[in-house]
Amino acid sequence: LFSTGVADTCQVTVTQPRSQEVDSSTHTVFLTCAFSTSRCSSSPPQVLWFRFFTNKHEDLCTPECRDQQKYKVHFSSNNNVSLQINNLSVYDNAVYICGVAFSDSSSPHSKQTGGGTVLTKKEEQHSNGKLTFTFMIIISSSLFLYSTTVFTFFVVYKVGSK
Repeated sequence: LFSTGVADTCQVTVTQPRSQEVDSSTHTVFLTCAFSTSRCSSSPPQVLWFRFFTNKHEDLCTPECRDQQKYKVHFSSNNNVSLQINNLSVYDNAVYICGVAFSDSSSPHSKQTGGGTVLTKKEEQHSNGKLTFTFMIIISSSLFLYSTTVFTFFVVYKVGSK
């Protein structure tokens, strides 16, 4: 059966930055997503967020965020959306994908995702380099003193036995 009326030609395009890197002191990050529409209804679209790890994926906000303490979606003018991630840790390093869907449209182009943003938070450096260097100096000094002591006892023993 064919429906009467105008064909649904809603088209959505979604763009995201390829990557976002933050330093170890960052606790909250905002990942951005921009979308444009053509010939879509005036109703607001659903915005969805997913994240992909090496071996699994998670639905973060589809459209409600599953953990509202950790994630929040912000809508701004000009079809820009951001995902706020709180209590950021290195375990949040993943690919974050934004999706935009006009659920009232039957057009195959009315539901699109961006290419994904690779989020990387650097690990905290708790002076591990200095601690390792200091530990190596202490171990080396101790080994030197031990070797010197053993050598001295050996020499004293040999000289004393003659």
